[in-house]
Amino acid sequence: MSTTGQVIRCKAAVAWGPGRPLVIDDVEVAPPKAHEVRIKIVATSVCHTDWECLYGTRKGMKSRPFPLILGHEAAGVVESVGPEVTKFSPGDKVIPLFLPQCGECERCQSPKTNHCRRNWANTQMGVLADGTSRISCKGQQVFQFLGVSSFSQYTVVPDTSLAKIRSDAPLDKVCLLGCGVSTGYGAAVKTGKVEKNSVCAVFGLGAVGLAAVMGCQAAGAKRIIGVDINPDKFAKAVVFGATECVDPGDHSRPIQEVLAEMTGGGVDYALECVGSPAIMSAALESTIDAWGTCVIAGWTETEAMSVVVEKILMGRTLKGTYFGGWKSVQDVPNLVDDYMNNKLKLDEFITHTLLLDQINVAFDLLKSGKSIRTIISL
Repeated sequence: MSTTGQVIRCKAAVAWGPGRPLVIDDVEVAPPKAHEVRIKIVATSVCHTDWECLYGTRKGMKSRPFPLILGHEAAGVVESVGPEVTKFSPGDKVIPLFLPQCGECERCQSPKTNHCRRNWANTQMGVLADGTSRISCKGQQVFQFLGVSSFSQYTVVPDTSLAKIRSDAPLDKVCLLGCGVSTGYGAAVKTGKVEKNSVCAVFGLGAVGLAAVMGCQAAGAKRIIGVDINPDKFAKAVVFGATECVDPGDHSRPIQEVLAEMTGGGVDYALECVGSPAIMSAALESTIDAWGTCVIAGWTETEAMSVVVEKILMGRTLKGTYFGGWKSVQDVPNLVDDYMNNKLKLDEFITHTLLLDQINVAFDLLKSGKSIRTIISL
């Protein structure tokens, strides 16, 4: 029986308030409106941004409305499309995107940025173009995190926030390209433009950092130094291409001084993948003067980074990256192709696979540092 045009009742992990564990509830997902697509989510993973929104202390995250369905790193299949949707059909395999690409605005037309702002203000506050969500629970509107909400068996997203991918792609693997892996990999190859035979340092060896290590290796860096306070992550970093790893806790001096000594003056490229202003400053100061480049990929909303002006005046470059610099709709399918052609690792990020009713276990694994990425099968 077709569900097109009908309300779909399904399961979702609902966050009823900050600091509270997610609750598996029955929700209602309305049909898509104009320029919207309803998706059956097949697989999703838990990103640190999801955890931060629920349990973190940062003001920007705490301002988001509840009840809320988190999740933004996912893959699924189109169930139905709304009016005026021309690029998607039921049955298409897709990856929902928290960063849109409308293809029409000045930013989309420019090769200099991937920062499309179509529906941006609304999706940041958990609603779609008309100011409402398509998901409800117990008669109450449930907000959609970043306009996605992949911790639900079905969701509705704008057609400008969706990438159509090849039909043979395994959704429980390529879902990782919806956020973390694309961000870290792109920080190295797209935003940082790491060069062959360069010396790199990657701060933070979670999923984003490991993807940055992979990007440095793909770019031909001759030396890739992983930096993390958890040495249990070092073996995994080597799998992705790290040539050596350093634990700042093993040294009495600031890590930037340690790296400068290790490299004879500083690294060519430093990639910050933690989201800590203190580590951002250390990453910048670890780069060599004259041509060193520091790329900030870690996310923070309210804290300030301290920059010693002299470090910039002496020729260093400080850059930020969002979603790795990729133009989401057009570039994510290419990243899927790279994975299918064995040019990009994804399987190696996956440490656990759980069901939706184990979602809180996935959060615990992430926070404890025991997982890189946990896949949630819906």
